[in-house]
Order: sequence, then C-alpha cells, then structure tokens
Amino acid sequence: MEHDVFFDRLKKLLELHEGKKRFPYRCPAGKLTIGIGRNLEDKGLSNDEIDYLFKNDIRECVLDLSGIIKDFFHLDEVRQAALIDMRFNLGPGGFRSFKKFIKEVNNRNFLRASEEMRNSKWFRQVGERSKRLCKMMQDGKWWFETDQ
Repeated sequence: MEHDVFFDRLKKLLELHEGKKRFPYRCPAGKLTIGIGRNLEDKGLSNDEIDYLFKNDIRECVLDLSGIIKDFFHLDEVRQAALIDMRFNLGPGGFRSFKKFIKEVNNRNFLRASEEMRNSKWFRQVGERSKRLCKMMQDGKWWFETDQ
C-alpha cells in the first residue's frame, strides 16, 4: 500500500477515535489534549513544532498589521519588529484598541507613537517588554544597540 494512502487511512481512524480539536480540552484520562489526541501534559511539543506554530503566528501578525499600518513593509525592520511584538502580545482586538498609537505610526510620528505606548495600561502591565518596544519605536534601533 502506498504510504500516503496508509497515512490518510490511519489519520481517519485516529480522528474517529480521538477526535480533532483546535482548542485544548481534557481527555477522558484528564490530560490536557489538543489536535488529534496530542497529550500536551506528557508529550508537549517538539522544537520543530514550536517553531512551526511560531512562524504561523508571526505570518498572521504581519498579514494583520499590513492591513492596519499603511506601507507596513516600508518601515524599517526595527519598527516592524516592535509592531509585530506588540500585536503578538495584544492579539488583533487589543492591538486595534490603540487607535491614537496606530494613527501616529501611520503619520510616521514615531516619538508621539512611543508616547502613546507609554500612556497605556499595557505599558504598565508588561514591564521591560514595553520599555524596550517604546525605545525601538522611538529610535528605530534594536534595544541592544542603544544605551539603556
């Protein structure tokens, strides 16, 4: 039997027995599980799986930001990274709630954009992360390239 056919049939069998869930759930044994019976508590994720998920999450952030920030791809990579980090942390709805910040980024007023970041509840909640991102947004330099 061809390998792909076998794999497809095996997947169909295991989906029937295990189910297929996009969100974590507790299996009958009480273990946190996801996908097609992936036991997150005992097995977890491999480094390749973590990287795969991360790349997909970053693609989603970039696609979302390209629709919010005009000429997103023409920003320098440091400011792109700061925006991606912020969007990654806040999620789509949370990021969109930063209306004044987004306006300032779209106007390319990065000093004012960083001030809008500092004037938020988010800034106080995430500690050093927000300080680094504000500095990156303001200066257009990686945090490790500036005097802290």
